[in-house]
Amino acid sequence: MPRADGSRATHSPSNLTEYRAKRNPKKTPEPMGRTSKVAAKKKSPLPTFVIQEHHARALHWDFRLERDGVLVSWALPKGLPMDPDTNHLAVHVEDHPLDYGKFEGTIPKGEYGAGRVTIWDHGTYDIEKWRTDEVMVVLHGTRATGRYVLFPTGDKNWMIHRMDPAPENFEAMPEHVKPMLAMADELPKEDAGWAYEFKWDGVRALVYVDGGRVRAFTRNDKSLTTTFPELRDIGLHLGSRSAILDGEIVALDENNRPSFSTLSKRLHVTSKTAIEKLKSSTPASFFAFDLLYLEGRSLMELPYDERRAALESLKLQGETFATPPSITNTSGSKMLDIARARGLEGVVVKRRSSRYSPGSRSGDWIKVKNFLTQEVVIGGWTEGRGERDGSLGALLLGIPTDEGLGYVGKVGTGFTAATRKDLLARLAPLARKSTPFSVPLSRSETVLAHFVRPTIVGEVRFAEWTGDGSLRQASWRGLRPDKSAKEVVRES
Repeated sequence: MPRADGSRATHSPSNLTEYRAKRNPKKTPEPMGRTSKVAAKKKSPLPTFVIQEHHARALHWDFRLERDGVLVSWALPKGLPMDPDTNHLAVHVEDHPLDYGKFEGTIPKGEYGAGRVTIWDHGTYDIEKWRTDEVMVVLHGTRATGRYVLFPTGDKNWMIHRMDPAPENFEAMPEHVKPMLAMADELPKEDAGWAYEFKWDGVRALVYVDGGRVRAFTRNDKSLTTTFPELRDIGLHLGSRSAILDGEIVALDENNRPSFSTLSKRLHVTSKTAIEKLKSSTPASFFAFDLLYLEGRSLMELPYDERRAALESLKLQGETFATPPSITNTSGSKMLDIARARGLEGVVVKRRSSRYSPGSRSGDWIKVKNFLTQEVVIGGWTEGRGERDGSLGALLLGIPTDEGLGYVGKVGTGFTAATRKDLLARLAPLARKSTPFSVPLSRSETVLAHFVRPTIVGEVRFAEWTGDGSLRQASWRGLRPDKSAKEVVRES
């Protein structure tokens, strides 16, 4: 029979057969369902809803609407959409008993839906339409409010759409943000108004978290999501909170110090099996130092201090992620001494009143290093001699200038045998007959030289710049797949 709201009854109080068949009441704390007489006793004149955060094999949110004595249920992999321009998947699952609406607890390992269940929100709702091909409701919760419609797209797959406008001041998460960059310089003359962070000798990464799912990119938009599966832990920690984090992926060496050389072992691996092995043998962590977006609001116009306070409120401290300290009640020289004593690369000094400027390199962020490093573009290589005959001897290095690729010298140390072999394999397909450098090289520099298209970026450590603009005592640190050749600049 039709109801006052125009809908029809589609469920009965005894429609829990599928639910009970999947669960063993002796092994799981989940309710098995009260009798229909008990279930019928309720104070609210409106039907109820509940949204439960479920940390099962894959994090998701269970959306349940009271209907005909049961909770009609959908699993939402990314939670409720807040933006009417974005629909979310809703997987229709078996009806649940009404008393499941109050369930919180841990479903034991090995049981159906194993994992932790917590109540994300609950309340009442109005029914605007309820048909087999469309369910339209108005939610009255604490976190979930407004008009939503669910509609099927397949056998079990539905979509959920927000019909109301986005909440006031809501901003959709940007697809990509260019990271703000630091200038190489000396410490500020005055400590007031500056915050000091350690420089971690890793790979810069922007991490986007939405509905527990994580995407991560280098500063030139190369994906790191598959390369570093540890980043998924951040999504599990944040749950339904959407965020864009700026930070660095770091690996520790045998002395428990951040080491780009150690991290570089993981940067070019694509095999899932190899990635899993390296995840154990060479673990990596994400160190968050800025927060650009949080739960529907961009923070980039806020001063550094406010962004930092919001970042620290997320309590990002776990086995594979952390929020390193930002120190304001100290001197820059003291921080640099501490960094040097701990074998760290240096410090980054940030103006506390500064906004986040995507893609810009300004004096609001200053990097001060304990030792000199330089990003370089590989323009060629020389053949090895003696015991390295038939292998790579040295790399020919350049830095882009207004006149073209300026030559800055060779690097022939810091390579392992495996590194030399890998570099040769990468450089061979880029071979070219003519020099890519803007000025001719001396004959001594080009003996046994092979030139390549200047597209591969690496990094060296060196003692100083010579008078003619070359790197003195350069030592190879590793490739920088997170950088493009046009981004390389000479450090002051």
